Amino acid sequence: MFKHCTFVAVLKVYKMEKAKSKGWLKKILIAGGILLVAGAAIAWYLFNLKFDDTKTVKADYTVNAAAFLNEFKPDDSTANVKYKDKIIVVNGRVSETEAAADASINIKITDTLTDNYIIFSFQDQSLNEAKKIKAGDSVSIKGSFSDGVYSDILEVMTVNFKRCTLDK
Repeated sequence: MFKHCTFVAVLKVYKMEKAKSKGWLKKILIAGGILLVAGAAIAWYLFNLKFDDTKTVKADYTVNAAAFLNEFKPDDSTANVKYKDKIIVVNGRVSETEAAADASINIKITDTLTDNYIIFSFQDQSLNEAKKIKAGDSVSIKGSFSDGVYSDILEVMTVNFKRCTLDK
């Protein structure tokens, strides 16, 4: 009888331990589910984030294209930090326009002395006004600064703007 009681006691302890471990597992699964739903909600928010129309946003800086490109010569990382995601109005003469395959238009302003250039990407609501721009036109373009990259191979600085519009 003593052996039987010992066996029953051990079995009860084993069941209690197993129940405790199931409780922790259940809590971990619930916490993981909550984190998964929260992560999905944050991702959905970020993917559906809409920007203000660049035309209605006040510019942080107004610059001349050649002077702006010269800011990137000594140290492009300093200029990248200074202008990152800022709205900037750039004045200059268009050197080239190109219609991209993704229903956008890119306008290029090139510094003729250094061959450094700025690319402005026009999309959606600004396409019609960008289509009217021709090489040689003097323009004032407002856009969100994206980045400036120096190519060691080509020895050329490229500065990119997104969400651009003509500034009047």
